[in-house]
Amino acid sequence: MMRFVEFVAPLKTSSHRSKVLAAMYFLQRYEKRDAVRADEIRSLLVGSRVPRARNVNVADVLNKSGEFVDSPGSDGIRRLWTLTDTGVREVRRLLNLPEVDAEIEVDVATLTSVVQGVADPKAKDFIEEAITCLRFGALRAAVVFLWSGAVSVLRERAWRLGAAKVTCALQTHNPKQRPLKKLDDFAYVKDSSLLEALFDLGVVDKTQKAILGQALDLRNACGHPTAYRPKEKKVSSFIEDLVGIVFS
Repeated sequence: MMRFVEFVAPLKTSSHRSKVLAAMYFLQRYEKRDAVRADEIRSLLVGSRVPRARNVNVADVLNKSGEFVDSPGSDGIRRLWTLTDTGVREVRRLLNLPEVDAEIEVDVATLTSVVQGVADPKAKDFIEEAITCLRFGALRAAVVFLWSGAVSVLRERAWRLGAAKVTCALQTHNPKQRPLKKLDDFAYVKDSSLLEALFDLGVVDKTQKAILGQALDLRNACGHPTAYRPKEKKVSSFIEDLVGIVFS
């Protein structure tokens, strides 16, 4: 997951108000906070080593932020604050963030739910990277990371059947394939060969293999230095397929 120190970096020379609004946006969007206190905003700024953060009078900045913020009430004696829709648009303008498609928001929510059930730390890291990319509109990178996570899970499933069986299945399609002795040896196996072996081993059926083959084609198109840019619907379909076949 992206850290606030990375998120706010483009605003290091901006006004105090810009940094305060960015902190509110980060807390509300990525930490699911409906409303926040001034001291929480200040702690985030200071903890992330934002220049001159200790000198920021956050409460005063909020009181002077006009239509960008609103106060829905208090938490005991401390006032709560939230960004208005105008404030959200202002932060996205300041950070030059792309508009988020509704389908991508659904995909982010889906993958956020999926990642909780993934035990493999490597696969989990890839999925979390994909989520971060989706949130910032980096669709090609999201495809590449999510495919890497899916492959990690599929390798684990095949490996449970035993090294000898996996090697035999791989050598059926590539006689030059050297025997696998450990899980990391999959690094020398092409993803297309892995899909063939997964079918032979009964890990996936014919239809699933075909769908994963299409997903691999999209991954390759996104991973190579070309002018290709997938649309939101294409990426959403890719995510739906991988969630249904691999992560369910």
